[in-house]
Amino acid sequence: MKQYLMLMKQWGSRLKSLIVTTLLVVFTLSCIAASVISFATPSAIATGLFDLPNFDADQIWVVDTADAISSANQSKLSKTFKDLADETGQEVRMVAIRRLDYGETVDTLADEIFKDWYSNPEIQANQTLIVLDTLTNNAAIRTGDAAKGMVSTEIAESIIDDTVGYNIRKGNKYNQAFLDAGDRLVAVLSGQEDPGPPIMEDDIQIEGTFTKAEDTDDSSATIWVIGFLIVATVIPMATYYWYVGFGS
Repeated sequence: MKQYLMLMKQWGSRLKSLIVTTLLVVFTLSCIAASVISFATPSAIATGLFDLPNFDADQIWVVDTADAISSANQSKLSKTFKDLADETGQEVRMVAIRRLDYGETVDTLADEIFKDWYSNPEIQANQTLIVLDTLTNNAAIRTGDAAKGMVSTEIAESIIDDTVGYNIRKGNKYNQAFLDAGDRLVAVLSGQEDPGPPIMEDDIQIEGTFTKAEDTDDSSATIWVIGFLIVATVIPMATYYWYVGFGS
């Protein structure tokens, strides 16, 4: 009987050591995973100038790294803009991204793209660019000197606020936003009368309609981090009290 009790005590000690070791490994892995998720998630989906495809003036008319515009509508817009360029020399391009780099705004990114794609004022003259960030739902428009003579400041602001903005406020209708903005730009740059924004239904604009970055992609990462922190706190405490209780 005495040998049996000693054997059971030895097995209990070994089992206790195995459980403690396992819990410590889980705790360590949880901390590592929390750190990786916390620091890696935001940068992994951010988009800056150098994350966009290499610019090819003959091929690139619509860039969509946000997967917001259907392939069919990208093809339709590309054909429309190419036809406009062939007929008038005026070129329109649209860019949709999912998330801005840290410290970037849609306006600063639009400036960077415009200067990078069109390297001097002569090339910029007949260019029009719209950039949309689908995370914040903010958009910006840039025009060269010649294009600006047809796309006035008032029209440009209306395209962003009343055409792109309206379609987004009506339920993130990115496809319709780009199609409607394209129709207005093509008409104006072809010398036709501005068809104006879509007919707006009366609705109440509630503050905070646009999604903030910290309320979307970061939310899932935050949940994981909180979960890991809870696990990292509870497991060592439970292990300690179990160890003390088992040994007493």
